[in-house]
Order: sequence, then structure tokens, then C-alpha cells
Amino acid sequence: MSKGYEYIELTPYLESPSWVTSTNSNPQRWNFTESQLQLILLRLGVISDEIYGTDFALSQAHLSEETKYMITKINELSISDAIEIVRDALAEHSGDVNFLREDYQLLERLVSMIPANPEAGEPKHESSENFVNVFKNKTYLNVIDWSLQIRLEAALIHFHSPYPEIRAITEPFDDPEIPVETFRVYFIGLFWTFIGSIINVFFVHRMPSISLSSHTIQILLLPSGKLWEKFVPNKTIRIGKYSIDLNPGPWTYKEMMLSTIIYSCSAGTPYSVYNIVVMKLDRFYGLKWVTYTFQFLLAISTQFLGFGFALIMKKVCVYPSKALWPTILPTIALNKALMNEDENNVVHGWSISRYSFFMVVFFFSFVYNWIPTYFFTALSLFNWPTWFNPSSIHLTNVAGSINGLGLNPLPSFDWNILGSAGCLTVPFYTYANRYLGSLMGFVVILIVYYTNNNWTGYLPINSNRLFNNKAEVYDVHKILDEKNLFDDAKYQEVGPPYFSAANLVLYGAYFCLYPFAILYHFMTEWESMKSGFVNVWHSLVEAFKFRKDNSHENIYGRYAEDPHCKMMSKYEDVPDWWFVAILVISTVFALAVVLFYPTETPIWGIFFTILINFVFLIPLTSIASVTGFTFGLNVLVELIVGYAIPNSGIALITLKSFGYNIDSQASNYITDQKLAHYAKIPPKAIFKGQLISTMLNVVVALVVTNWQLANVSDICSPHQKDKLKCPGANTYFFSSIQYGEIGPAKVFSGLYPILKWCFLLGTLLVFPCVWFKNNGPKKLTRYFQPTVIIGGFLDYAPYNLSYLTGGLYLSYIFMYKIKKNYLLWWEKYNYILTSALSAGVAFSALLIFFTVQFHPHHLEWWGNTIGEQGIEGGALPDTWLNVSQAPDGYIGLRKGQFP
Repeated sequence: MSKGYEYIELTPYLESPSWVTSTNSNPQRWNFTESQLQLILLRLGVISDEIYGTDFALSQAHLSEETKYMITKINELSISDAIEIVRDALAEHSGDVNFLREDYQLLERLVSMIPANPEAGEPKHESSENFVNVFKNKTYLNVIDWSLQIRLEAALIHFHSPYPEIRAITEPFDDPEIPVETFRVYFIGLFWTFIGSIINVFFVHRMPSISLSSHTIQILLLPSGKLWEKFVPNKTIRIGKYSIDLNPGPWTYKEMMLSTIIYSCSAGTPYSVYNIVVMKLDRFYGLKWVTYTFQFLLAISTQFLGFGFALIMKKVCVYPSKALWPTILPTIALNKALMNEDENNVVHGWSISRYSFFMVVFFFSFVYNWIPTYFFTALSLFNWPTWFNPSSIHLTNVAGSINGLGLNPLPSFDWNILGSAGCLTVPFYTYANRYLGSLMGFVVILIVYYTNNNWTGYLPINSNRLFNNKAEVYDVHKILDEKNLFDDAKYQEVGPPYFSAANLVLYGAYFCLYPFAILYHFMTEWESMKSGFVNVWHSLVEAFKFRKDNSHENIYGRYAEDPHCKMMSKYEDVPDWWFVAILVISTVFALAVVLFYPTETPIWGIFFTILINFVFLIPLTSIASVTGFTFGLNVLVELIVGYAIPNSGIALITLKSFGYNIDSQASNYITDQKLAHYAKIPPKAIFKGQLISTMLNVVVALVVTNWQLANVSDICSPHQKDKLKCPGANTYFFSSIQYGEIGPAKVFSGLYPILKWCFLLGTLLVFPCVWFKNNGPKKLTRYFQPTVIIGGFLDYAPYNLSYLTGGLYLSYIFMYKIKKNYLLWWEKYNYILTSALSAGVAFSALLIFFTVQFHPHHLEWWGNTIGEQGIEGGALPDTWLNVSQAPDGYIGLRKGQFP
């Protein structure tokens, strides 16, 4: 192949892409040699290291519009501008854990090699002793052509994204003329929202749950759109001054993305469903006044209060490039694969297209899931260590997957278990930090249990239930009067409830996490936190201005030069008063809930939960947007409400639904806005889609939940035949007893006084963690996330290490080793892999449930029974110490000394 300086004309490779203006009739030229173009194509992922340097026929290459666009931008970028961009990037991304370390080091080397006269374009290379390919499958990390590479790296940062994850799933240009907000988008998106809401709400009480994720629905959206495109007549219906175009032509990428967002906005079950189950079900409170009107007001207000908060967070968690939101990237990757808009380039010998790869993995996952779910269920929670001695309480406590802590090097062959913690989605450092915390939690739980601390040795080690002093599940009705109010006389007879060892550690970790997360992130990320609060303040000021500055610079602030913000500036932003109206109406509905129904909740409680969510909003969403780790305010709200409104479990769960769900929903809405930001969907279309979808999801959730309560036998019991054990509702109910009916004053003063010291522990831990972050070895401190480590303690009661260990192996392989050494393969296939596996499991599980489980067709054989022998199957007691042998025949505080 010619290595000379023959310049290549742009015209033969460029066939009127949408981003090119046709005003210039002069032919454009790429001022690169063929060897330089090879290096560019290598960096852009068009060719792999195996091809680079060979006699590759460049003239025969079929370049995508994205590739041609980036080559043009590199061609146009001056060296002086490139140097400035790279220097700014080094400053902005210093300490950024999501910025690839080797890419950052490449930028440092490029800056260190700036010649005296950069614009002269003199070639500059690394010394021969350094020029060895120490970077496996990443030749471009060597400085081969300085003047080219500094422009190349600068162009990627300035015109696309500094993160390979984002470059793999987004385009660096946008066509505003592509149809987006069409009638068929709303029809198809809301239809699948309706179907998905039914399934998701129905199975939310299953352990583990089954859901139709956004990935699963995307597979159904594609044929739905294509069928509409083919069979619906191309007619326009006029209604007054409005017109509806029934079939605007081919089903587009943006229509696919908008309909996906419409569904994803309501993919989760409304949190207030737990309120309804706990309030109505006789197993719990059994209240008769919980009408449909009450349920509707509660669900609408809890779902939409967070909507208003989304207004003020755009400059904090949507516009910044650092706000990756790792958990949403598979959704965009799958959308791109299904629409087949990328060129099928060969990477590391893999020539299969993304769509074909998805279909192959999906089919395999769909078929294989029958094995651990139906034919050989022991492979699901593969508790093989307990098979050696199923009656050993100590073996079960350590290695049991059902009743134990799940320490097992080979815990599952079921993707529903392996992928439950997002092993192919969240960054490896996040997963590793979380797993480290879970291991530490494992040790602490064992210590608490085997020292019989607070009588935990008489109780199951890893239960989210509460127990009385006879080690039986606590019956709240025995301490309530006929009006379901706390009765102290009855309480003095029954006594307080007691935590299992795992539950005790979990609550201690929560109390430690809240002060730690706030203080640590303020001390280590002060500049970004300060910027976040300043942006929130400006957003609030703008929201209440009568005349607004709608300029691009005012809307996007310091992120106005971000390439994706520039593209989004073509679309009209959502008026602030839309968000304010939602916030006001939701608040009115919330006030109606506590004013007109016997929730035992004062009006100030609503404003308190709104305020506390506002205070925590920036830290929580900032942590989630970068790491993919999130936690709720439910336990903090429980504690404060328990002190402020003692002896009322109903008031506690009422305010808990607001206290948790406001920030949770705000985070959900913000992530959808980030999806739209990546996919270039108009903000107004997102707002309307979110609004309608959430409303539909609420209505469906209420209908399904009430049907379940009336028709599903033994729902929420520990051995419900369809696994509808209600882990969430049980935790919800028992926490309302401990912190509502009994109250934290009694818990902390007389029962578990050590828990209140966990707040102080969380505060004190900040200082050594900050010191280590600033002074420890850079290879460790870069990925050290103590907030996530403490969050790992929360992975118990009722879950355990079995749900994390297998995912750790996969996370290391795919999110670290493959990403590091085979980046092109990872960019092309990783998110498709996790989407296909999850989709196959979801469809397979639904088919299994309605064909062989709902009307049971059991397969009785060794592979389906061995995993539930002895203690794991509930056939033997799951406690270490026998309560009948305790002093006076019961555990805990002595009668007459109850707090």
C-alpha cells in the first residue's frame, strides 16, 4: 500500500450525509496520507489492530457517516485549538474514574511532547525505546504521529465524547428533520406500557422478581413499528386545527427511542404499591378504609412530586458529560443495534452484526432459562455446599443461598441471579467496591450472630422479618387496639420486636451511610457539589422569572460548548411552569391524602419529606449519575418520622412513601432526560411522554394490586407456591412496626442503643477515607468509592452474596479485562449481550409461569429437590440457639422492663 503523501479527496467517501451543508460547491479534501487515515480509522474503531499497518485497501472501505464526520472534524481542527482542548480535558477529568486511565495518560504524553512551534506540523514521535506496543490491542495509545494524534484526541473530546461508552452508542451529529413525536409513537409506547405495567406489578412481589425491562420491550417495539409502517394507511386525520399523520413513513431511530423512554419511565412499579399491600392485606394491617380514591391520590402524588424536581437537576445530572448514568447505556446500545444504523465492521475477528448477535444470544437465553427455572431448579440458587449436610445450621448460615449469607464460589447458573446487580452495566470499580462492602458485611453479620449479640443467635441469621420474644414472626395486631392504634398495655404484655443479625447490621449500615455520603462527597467533590447547588439556585430563579432568557448559553450554562448540548439546543426547551404546575398539583394531592383520610399524618409531614428530599437530591443523583450506585432515603425518613410521630405505623409508611419516592422518581425522570439527551429527542416530547406513561402506569398498578390481594391465595406468605413472597412488602411492614408502632425512641434507648452510634461512626469514617483518597496509592484511590463500599452492607436481609458473586466474575471479565484489552469488541457487543440475556430470561420466565407454574406441573426429581433439603427448604429450624432453652423460656428484655 502506498505510504506517500498523496492526499485523499473527501468526495468519493462522502455521499451527502445529513450533517453536510450543500452551500459549498468546492470539493472538500482530507489532508491526510493513507497511513494517517489508517491510524484515524483504528482510533475510531473502524479497523482493528490486526489490519492496521497491512496492505488494507482504504479506497474500498465503506465508511459510516459518523466516521466521515469525525475525519472531517479532525481535518478542520487546528493544532493550537487541539492543544487547548486537550489541556482543558486534562484539568476537567483529573480524578474522573470513568475516563479511561490509559487515554488520560496518552493526553498527558501528547501535552508533554508539544514542540516549540506546534503549528509547523513537524512529526514528533516517542523515543524508540518507548515505542513498543505495550498496550494490548490498542496501538493508537503509542504516540506515532503527534500532530495528527493531538487533533484526533481533541476532536473525539470536543465533537463527540471523552468516554468510549458514549461514543459507542451515540452519534456526533443530529438530524432535526427525523420524525420523532408521532401518533404511532404514543400509541405503540403506551400500549406496551400497559402490558408491561401489568406484568411488572404482578411479579414485583416475587423473589427474585421478574420484569419486562426496557431492553425486553425494545424487542417488541421494533416489529410493532415496522408492522405499523407496513399496514397502517398513510392518511391524515384533522381534528379542528390539529392534524394526525397516521403513517409518516419508515419507523425511525428516534421514534424507537421515544417509545422506549415512554415505557422506561413506567417500567418500575409505583412505590406506593407497598403501602396498599401493607395497609389492605389482613396478614399486615388489614385496613378497610383504603379506597380506590385514597390509593389514586397517594400513587399520583408520590409518583409526580419527583417530576417537579427534575426541572432543577438538568444542569447537574443531564448536561454534564461526566454524568454518564451507566445503567441507561444498554438501552441506547440495544436501540442502535435493533435499528441497525451502524456499519458492520469487523472487530477482533468478529464479523457478526449487532442485531444478529442480539438474536443469537436472545434465543440461547430464552431456551437455556428453562433449565434453571423449571427443569433443574437447583442450578438457579446453586447452594451446593449445603448439600453435604442439609441439617447443619452453621453450614447453612455461611453458605446457604435461601436462608443463609450465600458465601459460595459458584453460586448460580441463572442469569436472573447473575445479572441482578448489573454486572455488565455498572463500571467494574463500582461492582468491586460494592462486593467488598458485602464481604465486610458478611463478616460483621457472622460476628453479631455468633456472639449472640442482642439475642440474634435465637433468630434466623438473614431475615428481613421481625420476631417476638418467642422467636416467632411478630404479630402487630397483638399490640393494636380495635381502631388499629398502638395499645401500650398490650405492648407491655407482648414486648418489642427483635431484628435478625443481618437486619440489625443492615440498619446500622443505613444510619452510617447517610452522614457519610453527604460529608464525604462534599469534602472530596466540593467543586462539583458547589457547582451543583449554584446551578440548582439559578434554575429556581429562572423558574420564577416572568421574562426569561432562553438563549443557548443561559439554558445550558457552562456546558453550552458540549457537543451534545449544542445539538439539543436546536429543540425548544420545556417551559419551567410545566414543572412547577406538576409540583403544585402533586403537593395538593399529597395534602388531600393526609387531610381527608385517617393516615394519622400531620400536614407538616408532607412538607418535611419534600424538604429532606430536596436537600439530598444533589448528592444522591450525582453519585448515581457517575457510579451507577444509588440508595434511598426510606430508612432516614423512618427514623425521623418515628421520633416525630411516635406509635403510628400508618403515619410512618405514609410519609415513607413520599420520603423515598420523591428522589427516586426524580432520578428516574432525570435518567430518561439523559436518554433523550444522548438520542437527541426534543425535551417537550419527553415531558409529555413521561407524564402520560406515568399516569397509565399508576392506574394499571392499582387495578393489578387490588386484583392480587383479592384473588392470589397466601400472597406474601414465606412459602407461597408461585414465589410471591413479597420481600419488599414484608420489609415495609416490619419496619413500620419497629420504627412506627414501637418507635425509634424505644428501639434506641432500650433495645438497640448501639444503632444511634452508627450516625457518629459514619461521620468519623469520613476523615480517614478522605485522607486515603488524597494520599493513598493512586492506582487504588482512583477507584476507591467508600460510599459504595458501605452500600454493600445493604445487600442482605433477605438477599445475600449469592446474588453478587457470580456477577463479580462476569464484571471482571467484561467490564475490566475485555474493556481494557478488546475495547472495540466491548463497545460493539457488551451492552447488546446484557440486553439479550435479560430479554431472553424475561420472555422465557413469563412463558414458564403461565404454562407450567400458574397451574402447577411440577417435575419431581433430584435436581429440583436437592436445593431445598433440610434447613434451606424450611423442613428444619433455621436458628442456632433454641428459644425454649433461653432463661424463662423467652429472649430479649425481661417482662416489666420493656422500653
